[in-house]
Amino acid sequence: MTTSRIADSSLALSGANKIRWAWQYMPVLSLLAKKYRDEKPLAGCRLVACLHLEAKTACLLRTLKELGAEVVAAGSNPLSTQDDVCAALVEEGVQVFSRRGMTPEEYFDYLRDALRGGADVLIDDGCDLVAMVHEEFPELIPRIRGGCEETTTGVKRLRALDREGLLRFPMIAVNDAYSKYLFDNRYGTGQSVLDALLRTTNLLIAGRTVVVAGYGWCGKGVATRARGMGATVVVVEVDPHRALEALMDGHHVAPMMEAARLGDVFVTVTGNTRVIRGEHMAVMKDGALLANAGHFDVEISIPDLEGLSERWESFRPNVRTYTLRDGRHLHLLGEGRLVNLAAGDGHPVEIMDLSFAMQLLSALHIWTTRLAPGVSNVPEELDLQVGRLKLESLGIALDELTEEQRVYLDSWKED
Repeated sequence: MTTSRIADSSLALSGANKIRWAWQYMPVLSLLAKKYRDEKPLAGCRLVACLHLEAKTACLLRTLKELGAEVVAAGSNPLSTQDDVCAALVEEGVQVFSRRGMTPEEYFDYLRDALRGGADVLIDDGCDLVAMVHEEFPELIPRIRGGCEETTTGVKRLRALDREGLLRFPMIAVNDAYSKYLFDNRYGTGQSVLDALLRTTNLLIAGRTVVVAGYGWCGKGVATRARGMGATVVVVEVDPHRALEALMDGHHVAPMMEAARLGDVFVTVTGNTRVIRGEHMAVMKDGALLANAGHFDVEISIPDLEGLSERWESFRPNVRTYTLRDGRHLHLLGEGRLVNLAAGDGHPVEIMDLSFAMQLLSALHIWTTRLAPGVSNVPEELDLQVGRLKLESLGIALDELTEEQRVYLDSWKED
């Protein structure tokens, strides 16, 4: 059995330095590592993960190994894998199957490599790992105790699998925990998407019109940060409540056909397919920027873009400039993949400290608790634990209810 497949083992020192930098700003994960390292609660567990393999993720994987697990990791996106981080992880005894720029065929081959030794617990980012187990490795299912899923897209796929009665082991929806979506989806996505736009293009946001497709927690974060940097924000939505919320938050709301004529920058954050299509591209301004912050590279229709174009060129890293047949230019960032990781470093370290602490606690819960097959929420006490640990690391104390207040809240009487 192949132990690892990575791009270049000589890059390990660079990756180790990145991991050391990130670890300094991950106090919650550090507190959990300190709490559990002596008892090794994951001893005997083969844990297979499909995640964005960069420095913050490496901190999670190292901690899981320190707590006793045999850790195997595959990359969840061809452009989010950092080869030096992969090399550093291999040096520390984590099996890694990924390289930056891998082809779709290689991507799925790496997932197969990660699964060939079996699995007890899965950690997934987008549900590809879980889907592959059900479709190609059903013989592994009796051994698998369950897993946890980090993304909105992945949880949607899991719930669809569960609705059809096909999900054969328990999966915890980490994405739906307060400690995840209130902070990771909103503040993490908001900052990291704008960071990727800025570092990739070196262009000004202030004074531009930014179109945000999707006003879930991720979309709210992007819209808030864009507006804070001086942009006019147009929100495109299909849900009336979210559209009304966007309006009351001070944004313009319009269908994509109208927004396409107005926008200078487009960011898709929907988890759906073909959100920006040929008919929208046909009316966009010359020089418009197209970026996707959803999990899969299907929100911006690249086949439609190619069909409208004579050619594409790359004048800057992570930017493809398409010359349309009418002479206009549209700039696609990060090949239409998850822009904050394809063209940046992903969410801020402190944000991923919360999310990965939630992943760690969920993995421990799956390993130590027998759950029924299906999609489960993160237990409330684990969710609250992450918030308390973060506040503790900041030196912030919470107030406490008095006994009188507890009685009052539990009573139906007014006095």
